Amino acid sequence: MPIETIYRDSQCEWVDVEAPSAEDLKFLHERYEINNLLLEDTLDPNHLPKYEEDGEVKFFLMRESTEQERKNLNTISDISTKIGIFLVGKTIVTIHRMKNKSLMEAKRQISQLNTETSADHVALKLALLIMKSFDDESISLFETMDNIETEIFLKNTNHTNQIKRLYRLKRKSGLNSRVLTISADVIDKFRLLDLQDSEIYDLKDKHKDVVADFDHLNIQITNLISMFLALSDQKANQVMKVLAIYSVYFLPITFIAGLYGMNFENMPELRTKYGYFFTLGVMALIVICTFIYARRKQW
Repeated sequence: MPIETIYRDSQCEWVDVEAPSAEDLKFLHERYEINNLLLEDTLDPNHLPKYEEDGEVKFFLMRESTEQERKNLNTISDISTKIGIFLVGKTIVTIHRMKNKSLMEAKRQISQLNTETSADHVALKLALLIMKSFDDESISLFETMDNIETEIFLKNTNHTNQIKRLYRLKRKSGLNSRVLTISADVIDKFRLLDLQDSEIYDLKDKHKDVVADFDHLNIQITNLISMFLALSDQKANQVMKVLAIYSVYFLPITFIAGLYGMNFENMPELRTKYGYFFTLGVMALIVICTFIYARRKQW
């Protein structure tokens, strides 16, 4: 996609580059004197958030939470996509590999402004929208967790499927927490920009709120997994309990049947006319007595 100038006034020029080519990076290096190593950092899909300065260039590498569902949840690129923000005087240059909700929303808001803005304020707005993307993700994950919890405790669902969903939920939450933890230093570096203290505090407070949400989410998911495993063990114990009770019923009569199944000539009731029915009656009596005993013991 060609280099696009999104916004320009006497105070700010915003240049955006999506999926930059080698020629685009060369142009940015020559036009704005941006270090090639910093430009190359924007091409690494797994690069962690960071802040660097090189002369007059201030470089923020941030990551936005993405709604794109990935099969594997192994790296931070599976749950987020990066945005490179370069501040060079009155110019802000943003570089990204794919379309970002934060950038699109920032473009919309900037286009509706009736007053001029600065490059530092555009960077602040982008950072706030990036934090909002994580806030939206935490809300979505909380809703998913609530649905799983309802299915586990109130509905008869496939437990194998539920444990897989809980595993994916825990992986996504953990990866988001990792990105936010590493982003703390980047957020703190916004104090170096020409911004009011109240604006910086708003950004820091938003970051702290999102971090707290994901910490709470991680705890809730861990507790839900523990409860799920405990519930599964309880159901397995109930099954074993029923089997154990039935074995108590049939063990005595199995013993009697085993005795009368032996091939000896002189056995009690072997020649008795009603010996068979007498033996069946004794077996039934034993089962009834065992049942009454188990009920009184509340087994």
